[in-house]
Amino acid sequence: MSHSSTLTPSITPELTATLRRLKLGQLIDTLPERLALAKSSKMSYAEFLQLLLADEVSRRDTTSAARKAKAAGLDQRMRLEHWDATANVTYNQAILDELASLRFVDAGQNALIIGPVGVGKTFLAVALGHTAIRRGKSVHFERSDRLFKRLRIARLDNTLDVELRKLLRVDLLIIDDYALAASDAAATNDFYDLVVERHRRASTVITSNRDPSEWLALLADQLLAQSAIDRFASAAFELVIDGESYRDRQKPRLTPPPAD
Repeated sequence: MSHSSTLTPSITPELTATLRRLKLGQLIDTLPERLALAKSSKMSYAEFLQLLLADEVSRRDTTSAARKAKAAGLDQRMRLEHWDATANVTYNQAILDELASLRFVDAGQNALIIGPVGVGKTFLAVALGHTAIRRGKSVHFERSDRLFKRLRIARLDNTLDVELRKLLRVDLLIIDDYALAASDAAATNDFYDLVVERHRRASTVITSNRDPSEWLALLADQLLAQSAIDRFASAAFELVIDGESYRDRQKPRLTPPPAD
């Protein structure tokens, strides 16, 4: 005969209703095990209350981080804890560790993640964005072509200043796949404005298949381009990644049938 009902304290309908009224309804799922733990550990009332409130704080932090990551344009799957360290790519681990510490964000410095197609540049840039959000930083991620197309449209409907102000005030701006193709005068000017206005004030991460020395030929105004590139590079850590395509690690795999 089972005695589990006598071992786990019951949750009354009144308690359930009170928790929901206080918007603490998610505590209900874990409350039975917390009550059992409190009983077995002989917790004081204050210790038990601290345990419950810590659960709720952790839950709210997780929910808030997920919401902010979605608003920032970050892929939920691309986190440092999900990075496959066995992938056949090479990079300077000390530089990645330094970037993951986010000291560069606190100092208003930049990061350039550079390497051939498919080696995981975007993954690591997005992962840094997730880390920044968990540390209370504001983040915006956008692919380069979409970003400058959006700013071009904003210029036409007279909302460019509003859009630029949004980009200038985030703690960490991530521009993905920069310099894949040539930029026109408007995109060059917008890139210059972003780099110059954020210089030493806020951090920018750029991923690119090309070295900054190659960007100059792709930008419309050489003077603005040189000024922007020099400013960005002078305040940037450079993480060079090389090797086989990391994307092979992210391919969907067949699930083997269960053994008989």
